[in-house]
Amino acid sequence: MTSPVGTDSQPGTIGISAIATWQPPWSLANDWFGETIARKFVHHTGIQSRRVSLEDEVSMAVLAARNLQQETGCDFGHCAGLIFASPSFIPLSVARQHLTGPALRDEHLKKAARRLARRLGIAPHGAAVGINWFCSGYSRALALASRRLVPALHLGQDQFVLVVTATRISRITDYSCKQTGALFGDLATATLLARTDSPRYPVHFELLYADARKQPADGVYFDFHRRENVLAPVEGGGRSHDGERLVFSLDGMGIADVAPRAMTSATAAALEAASIRPEDVRFVIPHQAGAGIVRLTAMKLDGLGIRCEVVNGLTAEWGNVSAGSIPLALKARWNTLSGTIACPTAAVGNPGAKEVSQGCILLRATPRHDRQSQAAA
Repeated sequence: MTSPVGTDSQPGTIGISAIATWQPPWSLANDWFGETIARKFVHHTGIQSRRVSLEDEVSMAVLAARNLQQETGCDFGHCAGLIFASPSFIPLSVARQHLTGPALRDEHLKKAARRLARRLGIAPHGAAVGINWFCSGYSRALALASRRLVPALHLGQDQFVLVVTATRISRITDYSCKQTGALFGDLATATLLARTDSPRYPVHFELLYADARKQPADGVYFDFHRRENVLAPVEGGGRSHDGERLVFSLDGMGIADVAPRAMTSATAAALEAASIRPEDVRFVIPHQAGAGIVRLTAMKLDGLGIRCEVVNGLTAEWGNVSAGSIPLALKARWNTLSGTIACPTAAVGNPGAKEVSQGCILLRATPRHDRQSQAAA
């Protein structure tokens, strides 16, 4: 269990100073899939198109981090630590069963985090951590940052921790699969976490709480399989077939049923731990798994007394971008957010396991953020 961070503004309390994204230039629209997409697909998911990356995850992460640097002027020499969350890395327990040689080595997420740190010039001084908690990756990363990394690093006023997500689920997708082929999109994000008393990297959203944990489930919702003659898109709208590919499978109906309950439960636990009343939540930004799942989540949150705006609809252009959906949504709604913001997530557990994960992040807009948002309005 990850403990919540403090809710005061004493030195050492951290928050989000800035977020940047990198979006692959290639977009794949629904008409590419033809009859593979069910008639009610758009109603249930809201997805009209999704991005497909030709870059690997580390390269995507570098591009997002460089965008952050360009937008904020941050100096990676001030980066004390890095957390790299990627849901498209094949877990080593699975990779060792199916892959050998360079293909197996490429799935070592911890080594990928160190490569990313080196490419950004953070090594050898900064700590680099790699995690895969699938769609709960961002909440897990912020929990690790607040609970473990920041205290261990003794983060200075002018230092920051970088949380980077890189989702390239296109490389493990069977595009002919009616359950999963059209669901996910590729995206990378970079979040700068700093102390709330940092003059160099002023915080816009104070981190009140961050947690992610796994829970037992009634069934197996997620696994990997080796398949032959796998359909894949080609840039420009063409089609190709891989002779063999290791792909994931997903029980979409099972996840659609459990995700709203998991996100509601995670939100309730977060509010209780942080001593925040449901009526004091100003915005909810759930993991953008699909428009239908978010609608059901909003209904269940209403039962808790949370009757604020629930952000929905961000899957239309990007699809489900997994660990990147919360930072993407925060970036998209940056100037409209105020007060206390709850960001719940739900995700599959380990491949082949009867489990799910759930998490929640609680943020509070700072006076600085409110002033800048009013000026931008």
